[in-house]
Amino acid sequence: MVVYGYVRVSSVEQHEDRQILAMNELNILPSNVFVDKQSGKDFGRPAYQSLIKNLKNGDLLYVKSIDRLGRNYEDIQNQWRMLTKEKGVDISVVDMPLLDTRLHKDLMGTFIADLVLGLLSFVAQNERDNIRQRQAEGIAAAKVRGVRFGRPNKVIPDDFGELVKQWSKKPSSRDEILKMCNMSESTFYRRRAQHRIKQGGNG
Repeated sequence: MVVYGYVRVSSVEQHEDRQILAMNELNILPSNVFVDKQSGKDFGRPAYQSLIKNLKNGDLLYVKSIDRLGRNYEDIQNQWRMLTKEKGVDISVVDMPLLDTRLHKDLMGTFIADLVLGLLSFVAQNERDNIRQRQAEGIAAAKVRGVRFGRPNKVIPDDFGELVKQWSKKPSSRDEILKMCNMSESTFYRRRAQHRIKQGGNG
């Protein structure tokens, strides 16, 4: 039997220290701890996929909590069945002792574990949905306040019109005018078109 640990945080900005500490306390070899810094919306994660390839019948997998495994209700159920039934792997959820497939392998124990798994999977997805809703509401409220998202627009030089006139007389100086305007070629032509509209087609 080989013991593995799986750790996941939702982004590179988040820290996995608490989960790593839990794996260390279980004496899991660092080389057997797989870490993903990615959303739990699905299981297409590089470290998790590598873990799956390593797991064999009789191995043991630890996760700190069920939402670290994933946050999609149906996917969690499917992965749990694939690991325990198809690959013959035992799973232990550190924060929920009832979710330990090494214990109570009789019908009643399996029934209770399935109930707990279903409940925690629901909670995990519900929390993910709530997070997404709060993010959407926050973005909408910010837009109402005038907060702008995306890359800021390039500042147009005060003498842009004059520069465009000079360029029109000497188109070969394109690189020079792009440098003077601090713009890419596509931005310059777009701004030039907008300028011509404002000027009534002149310039």
